[in-house]
Parts: sequence; structure tokens; C-alpha cells
Amino acid sequence: MKRFFNLVLGAMAMVAVALISAFVTMRLAIHGREIKVPDLTHMSVADASRRAASLGLRLRLENKFYSPDTPAGKVLAQFPAPGTVVRRDWPVRITESLGTQQVSIPDLTGQGERSAAIHLRQLGLELGTIGHIASTATAGTIVAQTPPANSTGVVSPRVSVLLANEPDEEEAPAYVMPSLVGLSLPSAYARVAPIGLRIVSVEDVTPTSAVPSANPAGNSPSTPTTPGVSAAPPPSLLSSGAVVSQSPLAGHRVTKDDVVRISMTH
Repeated sequence: MKRFFNLVLGAMAMVAVALISAFVTMRLAIHGREIKVPDLTHMSVADASRRAASLGLRLRLENKFYSPDTPAGKVLAQFPAPGTVVRRDWPVRITESLGTQQVSIPDLTGQGERSAAIHLRQLGLELGTIGHIASTATAGTIVAQTPPANSTGVVSPRVSVLLANEPDEEEAPAYVMPSLVGLSLPSAYARVAPIGLRIVSVEDVTPTSAVPSANPAGNSPSTPTTPGVSAAPPPSLLSSGAVVSQSPLAGHRVTKDDVVRISMTH
């Protein structure tokens, strides 16, 4: 019996040792991959890259800004901040200092996008955001910029610009199509002329072709209609040479130089 208890105690001890070993191994595996981010500010970009790589971190250059306090080529800011605990292979984003602004911002007004980009690149500047605005200036040329020409104390080397687009053509004024049915041809011309409409074709028809014969059963006669043209009125309302149909219909929207087609009696 004593021997049995000794075996049980030995097995329990082995299990406890295995559990403790597994826990320690897990802790080492987890925390062994954690790294405290170093302070890279005021280092050169090359030195900061080597320092980050030695700790298993990745350096990523995100921005460049002017700074009167940090020399050109040095790290101006970083993220995550120094002392932050991260995992291996974590990216550390940095901003490089361009030193004090020594380049004068050029006047890009009137230049095209490509020529402006080349001009800025020659000065060590970059083309920033590009917008568009309706303007009477030549389409595709710069009409405004930020920062303005000859600005001092700017933060970023980027110059954003607005390019001119051709102004939208004004919509032609609209009118309501008047009724021409029952008018003589000269009267029809006189009615549409003030709004710039054109009568380009005239079809002659007989009154009986526009109005059906009487219904022998005594029912009220119906007036036939044709899609796109006005229905003809009763013959009593028509004089010789009167308009019996029109297209567009009365009340429709029309604009200057629209074509009006009419049919007339003879």
C-alpha cells in the first residue's frame, strides 16, 4: 500500500512539473516576442532603420515636414511612442525632418498639372491634393494653390492646387408649347416665332380625313387621335387652311429652335 501511494505521489509530481514547464514555455513564447519600442527621435533615418531592425521592428517613413528645431534628415516624430510594448515585426512609422524651410513656394498659376509637378520636384517640393473647379480659365491649368506663392513658415513641402474645368453650359430657356389648332398658317407662325420655334413641314389634309363621319346609331362621334399630335376639332371650328394637328402637343416643354410639325385643312 505504501508503495502504491509513493507511485501516485510521484505521478502527481511529474504532472505538476509538466504543467509548470508548459506554462513557463508559453510565457516565454508570448513575452519573448514582445519588444519595447526604442526612442528613434533625433536619430538619422539610416540609424533609426538599423536600430529598429536590430530589435525585429520594421521602420516605415510616412511623412516629411519642415522643422526649425530638428535638423534635416533626422527623425522628427514616431509612432508608436517610445516605451510602447509591441510584438516583433511591428511597423514603426516615422516622420523625417526637412529642417528649416529654405525653398520659396513658386507661383503655379496658369501651369498645367504635369509642368507644375516637374517644377515642384526640381525645387524639392511635392504636388499635393489636386482639385477641380469650373472656371473661365484654360481647362487643365492651375487657378489657385495652397500654400500661396512665396509663403514662409509652411509646415509641409506639398503644394495643393485647383485645376480649371470648362464651365457648364447654361441650359436653354424652356417654354410651354402654345396651341396652334384652329389657327391659320400665318397666325401659327406668328405665335411660335417669339419663342424661337420653327415650323419645318406642313401637311395638307381634308376636313373629312381629320374627323370621322357621323355614327348611324346616333352615338356621339369620337375624334380619333394620333400619338404625338393633337386631335382635330370639329369642322365647325375650322376655317379653310386652319391647323388641325400639331406636334409637340400644346402644354409640352419646348426650347428655342425646336421643330414644330403641323397638319392643315384645305
